Amino acid sequence: MTPPDDFARAVEAVLFAAAEPLSVAAIAAYVGAGNVRGVLDQLASDYAGRGIAVVRRGERWHMQTAADLSHLLRRDRDEPRRLSRAGTETLAIIAYHEPVSRAEIEAIRGVQISRGTLDALMEAGWVRPAGRRDGPGRPLTYATTPGFLAHFGLRSRRDLPGIDDLRALGLLDPPDLAGANAGVANARDRA
Repeated sequence: MTPPDDFARAVEAVLFAAAEPLSVAAIAAYVGAGNVRGVLDQLASDYAGRGIAVVRRGERWHMQTAADLSHLLRRDRDEPRRLSRAGTETLAIIAYHEPVSRAEIEAIRGVQISRGTLDALMEAGWVRPAGRRDGPGRPLTYATTPGFLAHFGLRSRRDLPGIDDLRALGLLDPPDLAGANAGVANARDRA
């Protein structure tokens, strides 16, 4: 095996030192012009099956502990705050229907959401304001972030589980299935 060239070593060093996932353009800003994407693909291949993995989440790259070894580090992590049921429902609605306004979230849930729910999701780095709708009152819309994708191990929103996946996991109650089939199918088509 030949040692990597200086450019590949520089890409690896930037990726290793990064505090958060980086886009190809952000890595190129550190290392200069070159085939950054090719080097990233090669690094992902080189690290496959090792204790550290080079992974792509959306359009960003980062290094992480191999999934099968993450249990070794759990005792050193702070216990995260559990997300409330309202927060979980709101996050799911945003993920499947983004960009979505507060009124649309409330219409889908059937109840009002407290401001704290959206604040908690934004504080976690999973939801962000996504602009305003062209309509009466120009309501603010919300969308998921690259941090959401990274936290849940998704490459893109297209990797969200479909209705059949949710049913197989036992996450849907029989009464929920009739209305959920249309809503999830429509949301995935827009993704």
